[in-house]
Amino acid sequence: MFRLIAAAAAAVALTLPAFAQDDAMDEPRSWESRGEVTVNGERIRYTATAGETWLRDADGNPTASIFATTYIADGMDDPRTRPVAFVFNGGPGSASLWLHMGVFGPQRLVLPDAGDDGAAPFDTVENTVSILDVADLVFVDPVGTGWSQTLGEGSTEDFWGVNEDGESLAQFIRIWLSEHQRWNSPKYLLGESYGTLRIGSLLNQLEGGYTDVAINGVALISTVLDFRYDDTSNGNDIGYVGLMPGYAATAWYHGKIDRSAWNDDLEAFLAASREFAIEDYMPALMRGVTLDPAREAEVIRQLSAFTGLSETFLDRANMRVSLQRFMRELRRDEGLSVGRLDSRYTGVEVDGIGDTPETDPSFYGIDASFTASMLDYFGRTLGVEMTEYYSTIGGVRGWNWDAGRSGNNNYINVAPWISRAMRQNSDLEVLVQQGYYDLATPFFAAELMFNQPGFIQDRVHFRYYEAGHMMYIHEPSLIEMTDDVRALIAD
Repeated sequence: MFRLIAAAAAAVALTLPAFAQDDAMDEPRSWESRGEVTVNGERIRYTATAGETWLRDADGNPTASIFATTYIADGMDDPRTRPVAFVFNGGPGSASLWLHMGVFGPQRLVLPDAGDDGAAPFDTVENTVSILDVADLVFVDPVGTGWSQTLGEGSTEDFWGVNEDGESLAQFIRIWLSEHQRWNSPKYLLGESYGTLRIGSLLNQLEGGYTDVAINGVALISTVLDFRYDDTSNGNDIGYVGLMPGYAATAWYHGKIDRSAWNDDLEAFLAASREFAIEDYMPALMRGVTLDPAREAEVIRQLSAFTGLSETFLDRANMRVSLQRFMRELRRDEGLSVGRLDSRYTGVEVDGIGDTPETDPSFYGIDASFTASMLDYFGRTLGVEMTEYYSTIGGVRGWNWDAGRSGNNNYINVAPWISRAMRQNSDLEVLVQQGYYDLATPFFAAELMFNQPGFIQDRVHFRYYEAGHMMYIHEPSLIEMTDDVRALIAD
């Protein structure tokens, strides 16, 4: 079920033990510094606070330490008119460095687009597309990620799960709002990958039942709320439908499609692929072995034209191609596999007959640079003096996927929590940001999910980018996506 951002990284993970209360940590550690950045032509001066917030049990005993980095711009006269955005990544088990150093923070890592990041040194620049011009920012690392950890009698079982994670982060948000006297500020949640599922859980904690924290808007970056729509476990044919237009986008990018037949119009091609997925491909899968052979042959012909896979391969696969097999098959004749997080990336495959790729080339192409730049920035710019192990991703084990009424079957689904929040909070706006070349959280799967009853459709806003899961490593998409988040908050 660990299906989101870089499952392969889990193999090298380190799980940290709880710190006893009588260890050297007598109180939360914190480091404050000053900085400035130019955004949209405006020079913004700010205070940065990087440090720990302790969560406590009913008796006041510390159970966990949440490490977060807060940026508050100068000149805030009225908290009611200055929004605050809480930002986190996914995994589960990922620290917030990707959105911190890749998108929203005042400093940004510069990466080659769809190319390997190589080795240090890596370049960082002033982030002129940061959203610090429209909101104060809080980058949050959940327990088990970054430097966040359990304390005293705290157990990872209390924090590692769909509901447990939501409860702990809701507690952190309430503490932050009280400490900074920002209860009456507009509030936004920005999450990527599992971070979008985390938003669903947070909305259940903050707005479910008796609401105490109403959220103005959320940005779902690379969305996964209902796992049915891209999971290809036996018997779940809807997952193949959710993936298929993403396969088509990938085939287009890699030159496996006759673009001239579509006047080199990607949008028109993808619109046709969506239509085929719903009107032809899904009914064919639903009919199973009762499908008329002539009709099956026609659907296979069209499926081949959209995905770049041969009709013979599709016939042998019974029209059902899992993600791993697609990654391996599309460019098999060249000895290459394509990426999962970003299918523009390719990796060399030594095994010419394997049906799965060695690993995801789109993750090992960027991981070292983010870790190095984040830790260098913490130490050299923000003055953070911590030498403990910093868990970038993969340090979380034994995640509790039981989400109660929302997830009491084999597929996690937190979408009802978001739709309920929209129905009960007339100000809640939902921005859905999807990369066309993201096969980990496919754009069409998100569309299928939001097509379901219960959502307030005129407050759901889809935006698309010609990039992958981490669309911000493609600079044109970075500019577009930050403009879209800025509009969500400013409007």
